[in-house]
Amino acid sequence: MVAYAVQGMGNSFYNLLGATKSLRASNDFDLIHIARKGFSKRTLLALAKKVSLNIQELANILHISERTLQRYDDDVIIKTEYAEKAVELARLYTRGEEVFGSVDKFKVWIKAPSIVFNGEAPVSMLDTSAGFNMVFTELGRIEHGIFA
Repeated sequence: MVAYAVQGMGNSFYNLLGATKSLRASNDFDLIHIARKGFSKRTLLALAKKVSLNIQELANILHISERTLQRYDDDVIIKTEYAEKAVELARLYTRGEEVFGSVDKFKVWIKAPSIVFNGEAPVSMLDTSAGFNMVFTELGRIEHGIFA
């Protein structure tokens, strides 16, 4: 996976996850610990709202059925694999905000079809780790002025 070190993440990352100061990561190992702890359904839905994803899009990215996600109580800690995807999503949107200068511009880009992604929107790639890599890589290209 494309490395995006914790040291480069600002408050945007933590705000997306609704993190408190006690949840802050100072290195990649802390980030792993945060993902292993998991997140509540409430936190996942708040993340989805902040990044303008509907529950169906979030469920697809997390590899969970929309109905199963809806059945969880708001305070239930959801499995680690879902938390890991949530961390990746927050990292991606933080990186997108850095590259585009605002999260709103990134939200438009990630939902717009692109020839780089065979006519699909980048958000549709986020159901796999390879898709996350492709989107991170494209952000690097955009940042450096290298267009497809």
